[in-house]
Amino acid sequence: MKKLIPLFLSLALLLSGCGPAAAPEEDGTLHVAAMTYPIYLFTSRVIEGAEGVEAEAVINQPMSCLHDYTLTVNDMKAIQGADLLLLNGVGLEDAMSSAIESSGVPTVDCSGGVSLLHYGESAEEHAAHGGEDDHDDHDHGEYDPHIWMDPSRAAVMVENIAAALSQADPDNAQLYADNAAAYAGELTALKDELRDCLSGLEPRELITFHEGFGYFADAMGLTVVKAIEEEAGSEASARELVEIIDLIEQYQLPAIFTEANGSDATANAVSRETGVKVAQLTMLMSAEAVPADSDDPYRAGLEQNVNTILEAYE
Repeated sequence: MKKLIPLFLSLALLLSGCGPAAAPEEDGTLHVAAMTYPIYLFTSRVIEGAEGVEAEAVINQPMSCLHDYTLTVNDMKAIQGADLLLLNGVGLEDAMSSAIESSGVPTVDCSGGVSLLHYGESAEEHAAHGGEDDHDDHDHGEYDPHIWMDPSRAAVMVENIAAALSQADPDNAQLYADNAAAYAGELTALKDELRDCLSGLEPRELITFHEGFGYFADAMGLTVVKAIEEEAGSEASARELVEIIDLIEQYQLPAIFTEANGSDATANAVSRETGVKVAQLTMLMSAEAVPADSDDPYRAGLEQNVNTILEAYE
């Protein structure tokens, strides 16, 4: 993991000819903007105890994903007021890349060194294809960008964040490294803990009405046999409905899963036809996605998903 970070940073801290991350502004504070809520959560853990650095989430509102998101005026103010902008990468922010580039703020792609899956690809299929992890020379559109949904991949992102902050703020470099190492250990343990909770689950297949749960399923030892990316106000085709119903019968699935902020029209139609339950999973795209009293929103969000699956499959 760590061997990949220096190479990643030598490339990622450049933006259209801009140099490395800017020094703190006149107020003496290093302002770090995290494009997504998960990146903000990871950054907050890395900077714990550091003086002269602040983190802010650019986008922190209920939504299913960022693919078609348009930056608001407040979003742009958050970006333009930052010394460093942390991106999820893997094409998640492609729809807003022009606005980000025009801001002139140096960016860091937090996906460096993360093992990527194609949409709909299992870990076994990934390994069979050679297990290629270096995605820099590939079209990001080929890959599923929802990498934060796997705690072990999130741990790589945390290390990348710490390395980027250390370059921007050398005085706190050791603190960032220590915090990242401790948190990465927590994330690895979290994955094992949640996977153990699902160890007795039968069946182990999922049908989701969002394409973003592949990494979560991979981390938990589950398989997404069908993922429908459904736009609000539209439903799946008749052919897709037949395929979903056939899969429910084939795997004897007691439930199907929507994303908390996504469309549920087709899922409800399938439920009426088959009698299966419809349950909601979260992509952790905003603070509203987890219990308000949680002191560890990332853990709480993934625990919520695990508990939802266990209850739905009872």
